[in-house]
Formats: sequence, C-alpha cells, structure tokens
Amino acid sequence: MDSSMNIVVSGSLAYDRIMVFPGHFADHILPEKIHVLNVCFQVDGMKEVLGGTAGNIAYALRLMGEKPVISATIGRDYQKYFQWLNENGISADGIRIIEAEFTAGAFITTDRSDNQITGFNPGAMKYSSCLDFDWLDAAETLMIVAPGNLEDMVKYPLECRARRIPCIFDPGQSLPMLNPQELLRAIDGCMVLISNDYELDLIMSKTGLTKSQLLERTGTIITTLGDQGSRVCTLQGETAIPAIKPREVVDPTGAGDSYRGGLITGLARGLDIAQSALMGSVCASFAVECYGTQEYAFSRDEFEDRLHERSR
Repeated sequence: MDSSMNIVVSGSLAYDRIMVFPGHFADHILPEKIHVLNVCFQVDGMKEVLGGTAGNIAYALRLMGEKPVISATIGRDYQKYFQWLNENGISADGIRIIEAEFTAGAFITTDRSDNQITGFNPGAMKYSSCLDFDWLDAAETLMIVAPGNLEDMVKYPLECRARRIPCIFDPGQSLPMLNPQELLRAIDGCMVLISNDYELDLIMSKTGLTKSQLLERTGTIITTLGDQGSRVCTLQGETAIPAIKPREVVDPTGAGDSYRGGLITGLARGLDIAQSALMGSVCASFAVECYGTQEYAFSRDEFEDRLHERSR
C-alpha cells in the first residue's frame, strides 16, 4: 500500500552509453608515448541505458508503489527519458528542460580485463532544477538530496531545515566537489546521512568530525556495505542490516539507488529506520539481478515473499 507522503527526489538524470572493446587497452598504449597519446578503440556496438541518481531512485520508489516527484534537469534530448517515465507512471512535472544542453551522460568503454575508460559530460546537470518549495507541505513531505547539481545539493538541505521538511542527505560521488563548510551545512539537521563506508571516511576526513560528532548533527547515519548489507547508526547504538541474497548477481550498478528507494518507502509508511533499511536491502537484491539501473522489476507479492524469506 502506497503512502500519502510527497516524496521529492533531487539528483541527476543521465544517459549512459556503454561499449565493450574486445581486446585489451594495454596492448594499444605504448608507455613511452603516453605523453602524446592518440588511440582509437573499435567497439562491439553500444548500449544506451537510462540512469542518474534521481531517475534510479524514483524508478525504485515507483516499483514500491510510491509516486515520487523528480527534481532535476535534463537536456534537449529529453524525449526518450520522458517517454520512459510516462510508461512507468512517474511524473516529469518537476524536471527542468535545458534546451541549450544535452542530458548528462557517461560514455563508458570496457575492455576484456574489465578496465574502463569513461568520459562524462555533465550537460544539463550544470543547472539548478529550481525546485519551488512553497508548494510542499512539511508535514506531508519527505525529500532525498542525492548527487546531482552542486548548487542544489548545497541549497536544498538548508531549505528543508528552514521549512522543517525531513531530508535524507546523500552526497555520494559528489563529495570531492563539496567543501567542508558546505558538507556541514547540509548535514546539520538532516534526518539521515547515507553513504558507503569509503564515503563516510571521506566525510569524516573533510569535516574533521568523528562519527559520534556527526550523529550530534544528524539523527541517523546509514552506511551501505554492498553484499555485506548496511549499518544503521544512531546515538543509541548500531544495528546491522543484512543483505538479501539475490537469485544471481548480474550487475551491482544501481543497487545503492534501489536501496534508497526501499528505505524511503519504509520511512514514508511510518516504519522505523531498521525496518526501512531492510526494505532497502530487499529492493537492492532485485536490482543486482539485471543489467542496467532501471531494467529490473518485481511485483508486490515478489517483494513481500523475499522480505518474509528473511524473517523466517
């Protein structure tokens, strides 16, 4: 059963173009000529997948039965993404179209040794989504600020705190671009700070704060640990949340965003943080079974069965 909460997902929308080179990069790069590198790799086709933190989290939320609102920017090549959102019942009303730019995108080439060369174009992500907070009812809204436009990542948590809107702050891969003062301002008063273990170490290093000191500024710290599950930390103690074993592991990319979709759903439905995190684990277990970040699917019964398997 879906909640009555307005769930706002701030983050990125992107097209990822994935290519496979059937050889080894090292065979075509001469170490003594690295300073004048000029190489071309002929790939075996290209696959385009829809991604971005906002799109991935919103997709997971929709599978969970929620009706998320995406706050993000997209470029003039928005038509394919909007069609996908429409097909999946996800509103595009909060997405700002930047006609002068292409949608953010990664061009990823992988060789036979799983080495990768990636080019990333931020494109439309360079612009703020210009979210209008005035229409949000603080008592009926839950927001996640995920990696995306840096201006939004700094500003939106402050807006949430000023308006008493519960906010999950998820700095993720944008951490290197945020200075210590920006990080602390975003963390102060947020409902949950979520990251993986490496990112949490980086947050502590940049801010100079211990985990206990961070917990004095935020209610909860959730640390995702891949196939080891996650850890929920509050001033009262820590709770280990198990990973849910998937039927098979095909592609772990996007599992973190799927976890966030399950977590947010539980919180929006009034569950406690540990129960919500377990829902995140279940959601993530489906994501790793498919290639791509918005390619998996499950029914309500399939989700409940997997959740109850863990309880037995």
